[in-house]
Amino acid sequence: MEETKTYTISIYTENSVGLLNRISGIFVKRHINIESINVSESEIDHVMRFIIVVHTTETWVKNIVGQIEKQIDVIRAYYHGDEEIIYLQTGLFKIASHLLFDERQIQNIIKESHAQIVTVSREFFVITKSGRKEEIEALYEALKPFGIMQFVRTGRVSVSKAEMEISSLLKAFIH
Repeated sequence: MEETKTYTISIYTENSVGLLNRISGIFVKRHINIESINVSESEIDHVMRFIIVVHTTETWVKNIVGQIEKQIDVIRAYYHGDEEIIYLQTGLFKIASHLLFDERQIQNIIKESHAQIVTVSREFFVITKSGRKEEIEALYEALKPFGIMQFVRTGRVSVSKAEMEISSLLKAFIH
């Protein structure tokens, strides 16, 4: 039986309405859960980049990428294992302000985790932490006993270690 592991799928697309729905439908049909999704502008003008993280087999991820590339607005799709990319996520933690001064241990947690305080008000302060999912989860677990007012974590963002030929591919279309 083929090994399942985490794959990051990068999809370069035109910015069109309904594409996210069509792409997510490809995963739904195969009963594959999307672990995280991020959509932003790419390094190419007027081209969007989806970053989707899934836990599946290489056979399934190849199949999914093939189906995604058949979508009209998709320019190109790639998949990579964790060892082929540089990636991170960011978490934001909202904590009651009095704890920053009353619980000295919180200051140590922030320092030891290499997190940063981004804002402080009378009622709350906000900490940000960028890194691997496990690092953000560890900070969450360390802060949880003190009370977290709000927490949010982004989806994965990544760049590949190897060059992706998307820029040269698009230049060929333009010229």
